[in-house]
Amino acid sequence: MADEPLRAHIEALVRAGTVRRKSAAAELEAEIRRREEVLRQTFRRYVSPRVADKILADTQLRDTLLTTADARAHVVVLFADLRGFTSLSEHLDPQHVVPLLNEYFSLLTEITFRYEGTVFHMAGDCLMLAFGVPLEQPDSAQRAVRAAREMLSGFAGLARTWKARYQVDAGLGIGINEGEVVAANIGSSSYMSYTIIGDTVNIAARLCQRARAGEMLFSSALKRSLDAHGLDVGATALPPLQLRGRSHPIDIYCVPLGKRLQVSTGPAAA
Repeated sequence: MADEPLRAHIEALVRAGTVRRKSAAAELEAEIRRREEVLRQTFRRYVSPRVADKILADTQLRDTLLTTADARAHVVVLFADLRGFTSLSEHLDPQHVVPLLNEYFSLLTEITFRYEGTVFHMAGDCLMLAFGVPLEQPDSAQRAVRAAREMLSGFAGLARTWKARYQVDAGLGIGINEGEVVAANIGSSSYMSYTIIGDTVNIAARLCQRARAGEMLFSSALKRSLDAHGLDVGATALPPLQLRGRSHPIDIYCVPLGKRLQVSTGPAAA
């Protein structure tokens, strides 16, 4: 009988320990779910929900994207840039410019995600995105061109509404290139950004700078991929483009415009 109090005390401790273990397990599970949701929302800022789910399901890929490790990838890079944005900013008050940029970026990112591309950079009026990273896409060239076509046609409608509202003109120019890049988290211990770097990116940016309003320009590397997949976009060869720092010019192509778009700016609405 003398052992009964001790036995009861031990049983109480065991029960308490079991409750604490269950409580700790429940808290751990809740924390894991919370972190997974944070990761899901983070990835969905850059990629489509479908691609985000694929990344989260692949532990190795997810961990790679969250570290500073870099990886080489064969991708298609697309730059989109507004024509007439300087005039827009000059003639409109900032409270009008911000909503226009939000409409512009919303349109382009929705189209990007529809074709399962990845958004890497937004700055001013320029958008940089890519296909084939972080997940490989054998048809990345077709995805990029189809996305570009939707962007050009979709923005044409948006530009008409801007014209009606503020009496300003705007256009969209797109440059596309295909090749090798390095995908990595770049930055410091306090701020990191997942991005792609390399000559492929630089050429795409230069092609975008040269594109007229309503036009997409692309490299011969992309043209070869389109030809290999039997996709005829009616491309026309342009004079080779000489880039600073390169010994030889690069061959470039465009999809001809039905008519030349002239971007100009009239007086803004009061």
